[in-house]
Amino acid sequence: MTKTILAAASALAVACLASVAAHAQTEVPGPITVSAEVALVSDYRFRGVSYTDEEMAIQGGIEIGHESGFYGGAWASNLSGWGTFAGANMELDLYAGYSTEISSGVSVDVGATYFMYPGGLDTTDFVEFYGSVSGSLGPAEVTLGMAYAPAQEALGKWYFDGAAAAAGVYDDPGDKEDNLYVYLDAGAAIPDTPISLNAHVGYSNGNDGLGPQGTSVAPTGEYLDWSIGADLALGPVTLGAKYIDTDISKSESAYLLPNFASTKNGSSIAGSTIVFSISAGF
Repeated sequence: MTKTILAAASALAVACLASVAAHAQTEVPGPITVSAEVALVSDYRFRGVSYTDEEMAIQGGIEIGHESGFYGGAWASNLSGWGTFAGANMELDLYAGYSTEISSGVSVDVGATYFMYPGGLDTTDFVEFYGSVSGSLGPAEVTLGMAYAPAQEALGKWYFDGAAAAAGVYDDPGDKEDNLYVYLDAGAAIPDTPISLNAHVGYSNGNDGLGPQGTSVAPTGEYLDWSIGADLALGPVTLGAKYIDTDISKSESAYLLPNFASTKNGSSIAGSTIVFSISAGF
């Protein structure tokens, strides 16, 4: 069964790559640019936590930018397990922002993302505002960013633990909480090769319970996630491998069970893993 799923996913990814290549244009005459990307990943990790029950995901997005610095786009991925919000099997993100260079080699980017989970309750959708500063540090490109979601029901502590969620009895229905995410990214190309290296560390601070559909954007309330990886560029196609982990221990997340675990074997969905990817941008 697993081989069949992998074969089907790979075939669909190839079809998506061919479709995007045939229809997406890198630049439209005039001040507007259009870009698109499609990817096949071995696991969709959102801030260190698996949103596909540690299974493969097909992802893709499209973005329209203006020479003024304003841009907008959409990105989507399939979901499973923790990421489904008890109904949704897809995440659809709509975003818009503004990016500009404030001095030589230093740029800022600000905007907002609307996270949607079609098929789930309306209370699972939420808005997050983001901002970042990027610049060169020696041979590396470094980005310091922050994402803040103001108090919303999707981020609230409706269930105090996994037992209440499993029973379907809200502890505090309608509760609204906010969420903060701060991160640092760094990347550098290896000279005279098609290989680049990347690293990431992030800090999440939100509610330490479970939201309307028994999940949470910040499991355990406060935690760190990090990753280190490498990419190999082959024309428009990029092959990637990334080691991802968090500091969420089994004992710290025990109160979230059975929600915060793989549906296949009960393992932690925030444990260390290596995620492989193949993507193409146009």
